[in-house]
Amino acid sequence: MSRRTWPRGLRMAGAGLLLAVLAGCASAPRERSGSEEVAYFDRSLPSLADGALMSPAERGAYLGFSNPALARVRQALLDAHERWVGTPYRLGGSSPRGIDCSALVQRVFQDNFRIELPRTTDAQVHEGTPVARDELLVGDLVFFRPPGAYNHVGIYVGEGYFLHASTSQGVILSELDNVYWRRHYWQARRPMEPEQLAQRTTWFDS
Repeated sequence: MSRRTWPRGLRMAGAGLLLAVLAGCASAPRERSGSEEVAYFDRSLPSLADGALMSPAERGAYLGFSNPALARVRQALLDAHERWVGTPYRLGGSSPRGIDCSALVQRVFQDNFRIELPRTTDAQVHEGTPVARDELLVGDLVFFRPPGAYNHVGIYVGEGYFLHASTSQGVILSELDNVYWRRHYWQARRPMEPEQLAQRTTWFDS
């Protein structure tokens, strides 16, 4: 994740340390009691048929399972979640031994859609086109500005959930409407339309 702009004195003092982690991405600090996220496997994920947490654009696009492209992209992202879930967070990491948020985004798009995204959130935030929060679709990148020196990024998987590498819980699915993430939501970008992503899934039959 990318470092925010700080006063010159602070930048000089911490320059040596920061050089070692410029490629990394630090997500939000550990959430306090009252806003702690519930572990993914300890809660129910809404079904596509329910759609209660879908954005208006997403609800219209699904049309009750009639959009196979969105379903294909969502399944690819959930498969990625299954492969990475529980991987610990590590600033600058990009492997199953430890990974940060921007590296997870990069790996998921590379492994599942054969798309090369930049390594840092500072660069990822300029990918594709901007998307309003109420127009989110599966595969969109969601960005946050939590307290601290770093921004945070995840991938929207549909129905109000996003996949990301949390500093406190590692790779998990979280709700955009979680009080913490809602407070620090920043913006969203669409690297590629879902129909194009669907055609690029690694298990797509060409």
